[in-house]
Amino acid sequence: MKEYKAVIYQEGMLGSLLLGGSKVNPVKLSDFLNKNAKEGWRVVTMEKDNRRMLLFFMREAYVIILERDI
Repeated sequence: MKEYKAVIYQEGMLGSLLLGGSKVNPVKLSDFLNKNAKEGWRVVTMEKDNRRMLLFFMREAYVIILERDI
């Protein structure tokens, strides 16, 4: 039996407001994935998404689907 969870990983709003756009920090994303891997989660799929915030600003995000055995 498998257990799944969907996570939207995105950077904070402050970078988008100050810089006009915010990209995901690869070091923080790696730390997030490694933390979940220690809990037994495995990435099944990942999709990049540019999300609009406060009408004028764009923020990069990833929709990540994780699975693990129960």
